[in-house]
Amino acid sequence: MDYESQEVRRFTVPASAAGQRLDRWLTDQFEEESRSAVQRWIAEGLVTVDGQRAGKAGMPLEAGAEIEVAAPPAAVETSLRPEDIPLEIIFEDNNVLVVDKPAGLVVHPGPGHTTGTLANAVLHHCPELEGIGGEKRPGIVHRLDKGTSGVIVVAKNDAAMRFLQEQFAGRTVYKEYLALLEGRVEPPKGRIDAPVGRHPTRRQRMAVLPAPSGLRNAAGTEQTASGAREAVTEYECLQVYEDQSSGQTARFSLVRALLHTGRTHQIRAHFAWRRHPVVGDSEYGYKRRRLSLKRPFLHARRLGIQLPGEPEQRVFEVPLPAELQRILDRLGE
Repeated sequence: MDYESQEVRRFTVPASAAGQRLDRWLTDQFEEESRSAVQRWIAEGLVTVDGQRAGKAGMPLEAGAEIEVAAPPAAVETSLRPEDIPLEIIFEDNNVLVVDKPAGLVVHPGPGHTTGTLANAVLHHCPELEGIGGEKRPGIVHRLDKGTSGVIVVAKNDAAMRFLQEQFAGRTVYKEYLALLEGRVEPPKGRIDAPVGRHPTRRQRMAVLPAPSGLRNAAGTEQTASGAREAVTEYECLQVYEDQSSGQTARFSLVRALLHTGRTHQIRAHFAWRRHPVVGDSEYGYKRRRLSLKRPFLHARRLGIQLPGEPEQRVFEVPLPAELQRILDRLGE
């Protein structure tokens, strides 16, 4: 599934904590979490000590050690309230709500985003959704990153929630994105089959990690010892542009990307690994602004999914947002 990166919390171990167990000390820092939850974070590679993945929950701490924890959103207490935030609704019936999410809108509450999310807006539009899919994620079946625009579907009842979730889990949902990438993509058509997991030291980022060893987790999904999971992106280059506005020739490739899996930041991590990061993505690509973009040029253009009570899959499509279309128009000149 596509979702926002967790906020990384950083700590410096005081002299008074020297010699304490890592899991015990972290549990004191996260008073709302159990010790078993902290131990699970350590096992999943969400905790680093001095830039290295924490090996054991019982490792003794040293004074001055720098600890980073990519705590899951569930670790942040927040009370979800309805908020009158405009929604661009493209379809609605008794079971689902399909929305064109704008860039900049976070899907559900998490660290640093306790209000002003799509979940708040959806709860205002459909008050009966409270409790569907969890207190903080009413009806949220899948996610898009904050900077990504496009189609997202919301379930309006428990039965619809299960019906849609089964399709995402079974990889029968059609997910098509448009992305503008740095450089000329070669080959112009291909398939990236490379496992994605959390970066070993920069925990708020994802990265392509070593190939799966054939082991499977409890959900039956292939994953590596480092926690990476199978990730497959199919792509096709639609157009190559040249820009000389800076005095030097810069090339960009507009690609259509199909997701066969739904890992966190999958498209961004895959193309950055291929040395063609998404234009405007300062996390995985250039730090300085490119083409005057204030967001990544990444848009969920089409979503194909079977709706409850319907015999066949229905495809929902939304056009590029105006700010992205203007970039292509300028480059096309």
